[in-house]
Amino acid sequence: MALKDLLPVFFGVAMTIALSAVARAETISLVGFGDSLMAGYQLAPDDAFPARLEQALREKGFDVTIANAGVSGDTTAGGLARIDWSVPDGTKGVILELGANDALRGIAPEETRKNLDAMVARLKQRGIAVLLAGMLAPPNMGGDYAARFNPIYPDLAKKYDLALYPFFLDGVATEAGLKLEDGMHPNSDGIGLMVERFLPTAEQFIAAVQKGE
Repeated sequence: MALKDLLPVFFGVAMTIALSAVARAETISLVGFGDSLMAGYQLAPDDAFPARLEQALREKGFDVTIANAGVSGDTTAGGLARIDWSVPDGTKGVILELGANDALRGIAPEETRKNLDAMVARLKQRGIAVLLAGMLAPPNMGGDYAARFNPIYPDLAKKYDLALYPFFLDGVATEAGLKLEDGMHPNSDGIGLMVERFLPTAEQFIAAVQKGE
C-alpha cells in the first residue's frame, strides 16, 4: 500500500487519540445541593463545604468544580421544588444533602423519604450521578422518630445504587469546639474535619463518574 493511501488511516488514528485526550481532560462539574450545612452558614464562601472539598480534591489531582447550591433553612420539600433549575445542564454529579431541617421541624419521615426519592429519580432521569449525604435524627426527637427517619438514606442508596456517606456531620455533631455558637452548624475547623472524612467517598464517586458508571 502506498504512503498516500495510509495517510487517511494515520489521520484517523491521530484524531481518535486527540479526541480521547480531550475527553479525559474534561473538567467534572459537580453541584453541592443542600441546606445551611452545604451553604456554609456564617462562613466565608471559601470556607463552605463545596469550596473546601473542591480544593481537597484538586490537591489529589482531580479536575473538578463543585458549585454551591446550598440554601439555609431548606427542607426536602424546598429542595424538591428547586432541584430542576438549581442543577444546570452539564452537571455530572450531585452531592445531595438534605433532611436535617425536616428532622428539626418534626416533619414526618415518610414525607422526607418521598421528597428525597423524587429528587434522586429526577437527577437519575437526567443522567446525573448522585452521592447521597446521610443525616441522623436529633436525639430529642425520640426513638420512634429516629427508627423511621434514619433508615431513609441507606434505603434510598440501596434502591438506586447510589454512593452513600452515612452521616454528613460525622465527627462534628457532638463536638462543641467544631461548631458555631449556635451549637448546630460547623465552624471552619468543623468543615475541615467533615471534608477530611468525606474525601475518600468523594474520590470513589468521582472515579465512578469518570468511568460513566
